[in-house]
Amino acid sequence: MKTIDELLAEGVAGKRVFVRADLNVPLDGTTITDDGRIRAVLPTIAKLAEAGARVVVASHLGRPKGAPDPAFSLAPAAARLGELLGADVAFATDTVGESARAAVAGLADGQAAVIENLRFNPGETSKDDAERGAFADQLAELADVYVGDGFGAVHRKHASVFDLPARLPHYAGYLIATEVGVLKKLTTDVKRPYAVVLGGAKVSDKLGVIDHLLERADRILIGGGMAYTFLKAQGHEVGSSLLQEDQIPAVQEYLRRAEEKGVEFVLPVDVVVAPAFPDLKTKAPAHPATVAADAMPEGQMGLDNGPETNKLYASKLADAATVFWNGPMGVFEHPDFADGTRAVAQALVDSPAFSVVGGGDSAAAVRILGFDENAFGHISTGGGASLEYLEGKTLPGLAALED
Repeated sequence: MKTIDELLAEGVAGKRVFVRADLNVPLDGTTITDDGRIRAVLPTIAKLAEAGARVVVASHLGRPKGAPDPAFSLAPAAARLGELLGADVAFATDTVGESARAAVAGLADGQAAVIENLRFNPGETSKDDAERGAFADQLAELADVYVGDGFGAVHRKHASVFDLPARLPHYAGYLIATEVGVLKKLTTDVKRPYAVVLGGAKVSDKLGVIDHLLERADRILIGGGMAYTFLKAQGHEVGSSLLQEDQIPAVQEYLRRAEEKGVEFVLPVDVVVAPAFPDLKTKAPAHPATVAADAMPEGQMGLDNGPETNKLYASKLADAATVFWNGPMGVFEHPDFADGTRAVAQALVDSPAFSVVGGGDSAAAVRILGFDENAFGHISTGGGASLEYLEGKTLPGLAALED
């Protein structure tokens, strides 16, 4: 795929450059709680602006249902982008309508505009090729060149990700080039030992990547809500913990295959439990207790790895040469259940391994818990995209950037 450096070498002064970014930031009302994804695309936007391009930035945010919804407006993201660029950024209140056309027409060389949430238009996410294509045609009228830099969306066959690049000269931005380069280090000529840490709520979300990594990883560490399905598959009671009963046969098969292939599967040996899920707004004390993972009492919910598990996982990561981590170890948003996630992050900081934090909640946790992002090899902006890449799937947004 052609890169933004090739585009810059060709010259962009005066050209309208459509940048498909990922500004899907978490919001508390209109307040951005983590601007990591905006900062991640900043080098691409800034470089284009410096070279005299008229930059049209587009993104989705959340899951609106194909119609305008103020709760999912990109206005806060546009304002934050302007602060980070140190320049005024115009904001269009629609995607391809009068406001968008006026905002783009009003750009001078070196200026940027953000158009409203692409998912406010049903054509963005439509499964109908013609409807998606019609929306892509309208977006194409706003630009002369396309730059794909929204890595968090490249696993989606959406109009701005898949269809639009076919209608314009297209290039990969700095973020996508970096993300793909990092993921290749996890799939080609991997330095060993290669350890994978998987957490999060549902084991069903990780089945594909577990299946793929059983052929590649040396050890797989499991935490988060998905750990309780693994513990149940081993015959342990898990109280009122999150459990996907229908996934137990698949988990048992993975455990069998891991043993057969010599892949070390590491599960919690102790867990932190509470009678109920904690209140994440008030952060009220949740009355936690630590119990052995094979002796969870009835009516108690597992919400984090225990201290012995934290020590065990740190030891399993200490000698690794490559680590991929996707998914928190517990309900890290509450102080009573953040230690497991903090322990994994600290183990990666302490390890000489090339460490990749696989986006989503893991990336948010690293920032929320106060870690220096530069202490990790790479923090991905796309949890779902990075997982699908590691599953060996073809990602529509990357395929669209290939010539």
